[in-house]
Amino acid sequence: MRPRAAALRAGLLLVLALPAPAQEPAPHATPPAAARPSLAEHPRVKQALAATATWLEAQRAYDQIPGISAAIVHDQQVLWSGAWGASEREKNRPATVDTIYSICSISKLFTSLATLQQRDAGALRLDDPLVRHLPWFALAKTEGEGDVTIEGLLTHASGLPRESDHAYWTGPGFAFPTREQIRERLAGQSALYAPETYFQYSNLGMALLGEVVAAVTGEPYERHVRRSILEPLGLASTFPEMPAEERGKRLAVGYSALDREGRRSPVAFFQARGIAPAAGYASTALDLARFASWHFRLRANGGTEVVKATTLREMQRVHWTDPDLENTWGLGYVIWRSDKQTFVGHDGSCPGFRTALLMNNDQQLATVFMANAQGVNANRFTQQMHDLVGPAVKAAAKETAAPTLPDPGLERYRGTYASGFAGEVAVFPWEDGLGMITLPNPEPAKGITKLKPAGEHTFRRVRSDEKPGEEVVFEPGPDGRAKSFRRHYNVYSRTR
Repeated sequence: MRPRAAALRAGLLLVLALPAPAQEPAPHATPPAAARPSLAEHPRVKQALAATATWLEAQRAYDQIPGISAAIVHDQQVLWSGAWGASEREKNRPATVDTIYSICSISKLFTSLATLQQRDAGALRLDDPLVRHLPWFALAKTEGEGDVTIEGLLTHASGLPRESDHAYWTGPGFAFPTREQIRERLAGQSALYAPETYFQYSNLGMALLGEVVAAVTGEPYERHVRRSILEPLGLASTFPEMPAEERGKRLAVGYSALDREGRRSPVAFFQARGIAPAAGYASTALDLARFASWHFRLRANGGTEVVKATTLREMQRVHWTDPDLENTWGLGYVIWRSDKQTFVGHDGSCPGFRTALLMNNDQQLATVFMANAQGVNANRFTQQMHDLVGPAVKAAAKETAAPTLPDPGLERYRGTYASGFAGEVAVFPWEDGLGMITLPNPEPAKGITKLKPAGEHTFRRVRSDEKPGEEVVFEPGPDGRAKSFRRHYNVYSRTR
């Protein structure tokens, strides 16, 4: 399908995070050209990455998500990756960037790539009727005219029902059917629409594409995708099926959505079996980061790596949209617009897990989010991560002069504060001053309040018209860090 325990606070793990320089430069110093930092070390990008980490850590706690892992990628570089919470609460196993999660419908990207590989090899065509490769394909009832085609399956415009005739999304057992069981029930299922009429997301359709890949390659689907996609891309921690051998090790335990008492319960281990080409894969934040880098590399370099560059571009163009223009789909890839930018990727939702991969090809920027809980909006997380970091990356990538370094003294104000009236407020260095956002916050990128220095420990809010607003005055503690701030005559004390 589509796509707190106090003891765990010590389990915070940041990998490839934001290393502090060995020695702080003088305020506002400009380094020589030879000493210009890499993109991950660009001052503005570091600020954005740190703010993103602050938001993610807090949002996980407020949303009571057992564990999350995330990564931010620019081209061939992982700018940042991190993890918080537990991969298994009952055993206090911490989540890490190498924790394995079900990625569910992100699986469809791998199946789509395997299909287009075979198109490039001449083994099939996009307009081929499905029965050309699966002669046993038949439905009890079809609607209208036209054939179910390979392209129709890739774009979810085939008219097929969403699922095979089995209750595999029903707990507690989540009994997914085998390939043979899917085939046995197929003849009793009916089409929902005539082909090429409406968008209808279909796990059944993508599972059948896995059967096509197996039929035209002459080898089992799992073996083929390992050999032709996962191994060539170095995705050693990506599996076409949930790896039972990693239970109690790197594989996270999935948890339910919050119930009315605010509890999440463990979800039973499952394997998608015959539905695996649509929803069975498992992976890590760092492997999905590598997968994103491959996309950017192939699009930039051209040629062939797993598939042709022209094929990947073709897959990431719109091939289907409904009459209302609400659904835009490529060949396996979701395509959407936000704030006048185009994104491609996919999300995943399986029992106990929510994950998402977002890619901005124009900026060569990708975000990965993985959670071992249901009832989590993974798409929102990847979009907000992008929106927090994207502007800084875009500006830094275009910058020709050496960047101006921010005043290192601003770090003394970094932290979270609360007044006892509402939630927390996170404060962090931002541009040439400070930024603050309320916590929790569904849209932190839009919710940043900018503060400009206005005196010793004193800042002024920057209004939307760029004019100065009220004062925000910090009070330093014995260690030099701010212990509180005063705004609108009210005191906010440091909580973290």
